[in-house]
Amino acid sequence: MRELEVLMNPNKLVKYLKKPAREFTKYDIIKFIDDHQIEMLNFRYVGEDGKLKILNFVITSKSYLESILSTGERVDGSSLFSYIDADYSDLYVIPRFRTAFVNPFAETPTLDILCSFYTKDGKPLESAPEYILKKATKKFTEDTGYTFKAMGELEYYIMGEKPNLYPAKDQRGYHTAAPFTSWEKLRIEALQIIAQCGGKIKYGHSEVGNFSTETTLYEQHEIEFIPVDAEEAIEQLIVAKWILRMLGQKYGVTISFAPKITVGKAGSGLHIHMLIEKDGINYMADEVGLTDTAKKFIAGILTHAQSLTAFGNTIPTSYLRLVPHQEAPTMVCWGDSNRSVLVRVPLGWIAKTNMIKDANPQEYGEVPYIPGKQTVEFRVPDGSADLYHLLAGMILAAKDGLMSDDSLEKAKKLYVNVNIFNEEHKDLYNSLKSLPTSCYESAEYLEKDAGFYTKDGVFPQGTIDGFVSKLKSYNDKDLSERLYKKDAEIKKLVDKYLHCM
Repeated sequence: MRELEVLMNPNKLVKYLKKPAREFTKYDIIKFIDDHQIEMLNFRYVGEDGKLKILNFVITSKSYLESILSTGERVDGSSLFSYIDADYSDLYVIPRFRTAFVNPFAETPTLDILCSFYTKDGKPLESAPEYILKKATKKFTEDTGYTFKAMGELEYYIMGEKPNLYPAKDQRGYHTAAPFTSWEKLRIEALQIIAQCGGKIKYGHSEVGNFSTETTLYEQHEIEFIPVDAEEAIEQLIVAKWILRMLGQKYGVTISFAPKITVGKAGSGLHIHMLIEKDGINYMADEVGLTDTAKKFIAGILTHAQSLTAFGNTIPTSYLRLVPHQEAPTMVCWGDSNRSVLVRVPLGWIAKTNMIKDANPQEYGEVPYIPGKQTVEFRVPDGSADLYHLLAGMILAAKDGLMSDDSLEKAKKLYVNVNIFNEEHKDLYNSLKSLPTSCYESAEYLEKDAGFYTKDGVFPQGTIDGFVSKLKSYNDKDLSERLYKKDAEIKKLVDKYLHCM
């Protein structure tokens, strides 16, 4: 397994050091820097705004490099987090060696490493986003015995000059290929760079959203990852968003992960796929179908879905996406093929099949059954999601489902595999809980559920209070009703939040 992780790996450090990234040591980093004439080192970390920060070092000697890698550096925490007092604001940033990658955009040979925050006492900062996620994953495994894995579907729009040839077909962009898509080249470049920076990519493709104005082409794309440990899942999404924005700057186009781009067109979600493992075995499905364990897992997510929007849908335009008939959820339910459900169970290669032999008659021997691909998909979040807090909350919700006695009964009642918006299913629709319709309403659900998140010390109360305060500050109650048929006002709001997290 270890050798397979190294073989054909595009990460330059993995390829050179011939070991998986999780095994990188300080001396591995020094060796790579020395052997590749790396001149600069960047520390990277995520502040309260969810964006990747940077601290630049010029490497002047081996002793200086070893000092930086051994002890980290000081930063002003009060400038990164609003809840840190300026009188006691010094924090340490300590590099996580497994995250190291060669900076793909630097003109000078440069290595970047993601960092964690520590206090003056050398303890992890309890309120640091990456530490909240670390606490959640640790608690999940301790209490359930399972490992939580996740991956994101990163949707985004590219907005650039309208082409003269092969104009976009409105809302028909799904899996379109060149020359009928204009920005396939940018997406492919992004895929290659993300992989070189450590991202575990499944695939990329153009998405449904595709339309033009008189001067501008709006083209939606998606990059989907492979399930990995929770902390790595968030790291690769954050680095991928940075890479896409850098490529947008390079090509002179705008990249946006915003949940809404314009009126009446498909918005961008950030769906999260999840699974649980033990001893390398995926417990979401067996050869018969979805397991009871998976159904309990889903029930936990559904139980806390309304408050999870506080972390996954953090701006007013988030709730312009969560409307009927837009392939986005509005009600708390789950199902197999219905894309309007909150948790969807995608096709997962459950049955033993001979599809590959049917397509390739020349193939000989038995086709092996390859288990372990089944995931379940949380379809609520969007590009405004505060990713560390969102996944930490989802992990706690899943743990609650696995450990609650009534989870299977909840899952049974909330299973929906019909179009809930059809008149014939009106009674079913009315029996379901609805998702919040505004940031303000989302904050109210978080307030009610606060004790769940702060239990066991995973989320500090101050973190919950901060989310509630920020969400309520938008004062967006009844926003959809207020903006109904007011396209100019909607555009103004969309433009304001075009560059979210």
